[in-house]
Amino acid sequence: MTDKSRSAARIRRHARVRKQVAGSAQRPRLNIFRSLSEMYVQVIDDQAGHTLVSASTIDGELRAKMKGLNKTDQARLIGKTIAERAKSKGVKMVVFDRGGFRYTGRVKAVADGAREGGLEF
Repeated sequence: MTDKSRSAARIRRHARVRKQVAGSAQRPRLNIFRSLSEMYVQVIDDQAGHTLVSASTIDGELRAKMKGLNKTDQARLIGKTIAERAKSKGVKMVVFDRGGFRYTGRVKAVADGAREGGLEF
């Protein structure tokens, strides 16, 4: 029997994208996961299998800044934060991995925030 749930479809889309997109030490992968209430972003070196930096809406440092912001503004703030943290680790260019999600709304806001923060992709 085939699984026709939305989450299974997203996982299939993500697997299709991951065949093409891989992060290296020179150009790591900026990965996004979006749940209904939270947003998680990581910069990953796939060759070494390490997460270089991460940021999320449940991040202790960002919790206070999230108060009163809508989800899209929170996503933009996370994008800027991940860009700052990545630049502090010496990462300027990344490969964008939208995680099987549509490039709209919060996913686009993270990308725009990361670009504002100085990441190139």
